[in-house]
Amino acid sequence: MNRNQLSARIEAVGIIAAIRVSRMDDALFAANAVIGGGIPVIEVALTVPDATKVISQVLRDAPGVIVGAGSVSDVEAARACLDAGAQFLTSDGFDSDTVKFAVQHDVVVIPGALTPTEIISAWKLRPDFVKIVPCGLIGADHYIRSLRAMFPELRMIAAGSVNQQTAFDYIWAGATALGIGRELLPRGAIRHREPGQIAELAGRFLKSVTKARNQLAAG
Repeated sequence: MNRNQLSARIEAVGIIAAIRVSRMDDALFAANAVIGGGIPVIEVALTVPDATKVISQVLRDAPGVIVGAGSVSDVEAARACLDAGAQFLTSDGFDSDTVKFAVQHDVVVIPGALTPTEIISAWKLRPDFVKIVPCGLIGADHYIRSLRAMFPELRMIAAGSVNQQTAFDYIWAGATALGIGRELLPRGAIRHREPGQIAELAGRFLKSVTKARNQLAAG
């Protein structure tokens, strides 16, 4: 898929499963479990040991799944992730050089931002989305709704403190999609190798996104 197709697919799914664990085997288990639960968009944080190897292996093992790199804070890291096969790049903050690098290489990029000033600076560089993080700490869905009013063309990924209770509200407020980590991939379910629990959570989150979108479409 090209950049536009990948971006459209991420938006259609509506959820990016964010993997942040301390072991490579845990990361691979988490990826397989969430894919089995019906979420085919995965972000592997560079804080995961051997993160680029995880990205490459998931891509080999699960054709058709979209796998990206998270916590990408500089161009050198971005280049290493692309060499490993990463299909999109995300960060928890805004680094203009990384966004420019991704855009120049026609790669889906999702910089992190929080304030209106950061959002404007990021959006000017023409990324595919802007990740609003950690939105749960400064108004949650109310903040997303305010940003939507200020920036109606902005494609927002709501991330940070997204849970089963708030997922619907974020989409209803105007988020394009959600970035979900621990609430989708609980540490206990990973530690005890319980893919069924993760699959159940994935289904619940997907239903929340669908329900909110359907209600928005219905007016």
